[in-house]
Amino acid sequence: MTGSPIDPSKSPALMRGLTQSRMSRRALLRGAGMGAGAIALSSLLAACGIQGTQKAGGSTGGAVTDWTKYWADHKKTGTLNFANWPLYIDQDDSGKSASLAAFTKKTGIKVNYKEVIQDNPSFYAKISPLLKGDQSIGYDLMVITNGWEFTELLNNGWLVQLDQTKIPNFKANADRTVLSPAYDPGAAHSMVWQTGFTGLAYNEKLTGGPITSFADLADPKFKGKIGMFSDTSELGNAALLAVGVEPTNATQADFQKARDWLEKVKPNIAKFYDQGYTDALQNGDIWISQAWSGDIYQVQAGGHEEIKYVTPKEGQMMWHDNMCIPITAEHPVDALTWMDYYYQPDVAGVIEDYVNYVCPVPAAKDYILNTIKDPDVANSPLVFPSTEELGQSHEFYVYKGRSDYDKWQDVFNPIVQS
Repeated sequence: MTGSPIDPSKSPALMRGLTQSRMSRRALLRGAGMGAGAIALSSLLAACGIQGTQKAGGSTGGAVTDWTKYWADHKKTGTLNFANWPLYIDQDDSGKSASLAAFTKKTGIKVNYKEVIQDNPSFYAKISPLLKGDQSIGYDLMVITNGWEFTELLNNGWLVQLDQTKIPNFKANADRTVLSPAYDPGAAHSMVWQTGFTGLAYNEKLTGGPITSFADLADPKFKGKIGMFSDTSELGNAALLAVGVEPTNATQADFQKARDWLEKVKPNIAKFYDQGYTDALQNGDIWISQAWSGDIYQVQAGGHEEIKYVTPKEGQMMWHDNMCIPITAEHPVDALTWMDYYYQPDVAGVIEDYVNYVCPVPAAKDYILNTIKDPDVANSPLVFPSTEELGQSHEFYVYKGRSDYDKWQDVFNPIVQS
């Protein structure tokens, strides 16, 4: 037994209100999928799973790290300093985590767990000068969303390449959607902690029927009753799906097609939201909105079953929060030990039953259902989506450089600002 079940007599969703506490977090994630380009790896992994990569420090002239030697030179120390977002792991009323306690008992590694990440930009601003100076940031493990900051960490050589021979649980139990994400091919430097979806939500009492497609947003009967996100990455990627373009393969010509679609829908849009769209859905100010899956889970758990989340027939967007090890970590073996430990169904199940985002370990569903006995979480498609729903989920467009990013902003910013 590697984890400890949460008391099943309590209603997790209603008691915790966890996503409600983290809802503002997504508003601060400017540009999920923003990147200076996916890192091109000439060879993802050698037989041993690790190869030399550039430690550039922001330049192209840095030394190459011998990752085989790196991992051979580091040993378990019994200490792990873990930086995460608030309310993003199982906790009891005193703030103690059963999963962390079980990890320490099993491995002897003491975890100093800190909820210090409020948003990606501010955390990156704090750690990047230290990493540039080859100094410790005080943490061996951190959780970063795929986006501009993650790609900057990767491009600058500030993330440790994982020893693929030391992560058997990840290899065996990870969902296929997280085994080789576009922003980190082969999961060479990261493992997904939690996933979320961006799709559509609607108030069933007001729409007069189900919403199934982005095309529904152009229906004149919804004039002034639609909400969309002000984040241009979220907005633009949804529009790409709406016009039938796979976001990761989009061209600048596709950007314009997506903008043309948004111009068509704009007369129906009441507001471009950072946050507050769930309140607007519940009180009837808007009837349909672009939405994050975790938010709608909590809305439904709070008694508003009339608010439905839907994956449009054109697809939904998928974002990931990722565990990764900074290059100056003092205890990388301890960090990697936790990363792989998490990918056991019982451990992921305990955490997921608390967190309620999309779990990267599908087998955790059975543990939540049969051991924790929480069918509300186990059977929720917003926590454990079906294979079909995952097949309709798309990675965000990854920028090929600064000029590409500027072009994106030039295309989509005017939609929000005008």
